[in-house]
Amino acid sequence: MLNPAPQRVPAWRRETRAALLSERQKLSPEHHHRASKAIEGLLKDLLKTIPARIVSAYWPFSAEVDLRGLMDELRAGGRITALPAVVRPRAPLEFLRWTSGAEMHSGAYGIPVPRVRDVVTPEVVIAPLVGFDRGNYRLGYGGGFFDITLSAMRPRPRTIGIGFELSRLDTIHPEETDIPMDFIVTEAGIHSRA
Repeated sequence: MLNPAPQRVPAWRRETRAALLSERQKLSPEHHHRASKAIEGLLKDLLKTIPARIVSAYWPFSAEVDLRGLMDELRAGGRITALPAVVRPRAPLEFLRWTSGAEMHSGAYGIPVPRVRDVVTPEVVIAPLVGFDRGNYRLGYGGGFFDITLSAMRPRPRTIGIGFELSRLDTIHPEETDIPMDFIVTEAGIHSRA
């Protein structure tokens, strides 16, 4: 369905999200590795152009691109790294300072978060995506956490969505609460918001 009626958009998003997650899970280990390395290299180049001291990424979940090695490199270069943590439903995320040796515990949805709650404010937020469109709108997992968080942050950080090219859609049918990413990085390149 290309243009669902407005009342059908939530169902369309659920169905599209499920289909894209299924496709991502089917990537061969070799394809996943090659694409992930390409994404990591492009992201590394992009981050060199953004003078930010604190960068938040994410803990890999459900066949997402694993950026923990890149986060180690960022820390070695003097940056502070953080991971998002769910505080409660429909509330902004917290960003907790993270190092590879940090003690972790199971957070919301079983995703590990640092046990020590050292809250920081990132200047760059790197968010995983399930889908994305030509306007750099990101289709996430459906909780709205990143949109809620970004709308509350002042000043707003630079935003980078990370995903595979198979996640590209004509549109995610953005709603008023959706916030486009400044950049989307896939194995095919860096997509800047026009």
